[in-house]
Amino acid sequence: MNWLLKFIPEDKRLMIELGMRIVSSLDTAEERKDAVDYGIAMLADGKVSVPEWARFGKKLGILRGRH
Repeated sequence: MNWLLKFIPEDKRLMIELGMRIVSSLDTAEERKDAVDYGIAMLADGKVSVPEWARFGKKLGILRGRH
């Protein structure tokens, strides 16, 4: 896949690399699939609400409650 990224414009390549790093930080393939599926569904209507962003952040492990 890395050789393919060389043919993509830099701004788009950086977004793809960022997405890959975020998703790769999840522990299981099931968690990664769940987060990606939710992200695609969230963006389907072209609008993202604050609760949707919060839920997406939790799925990515970015937003966590107090420990």
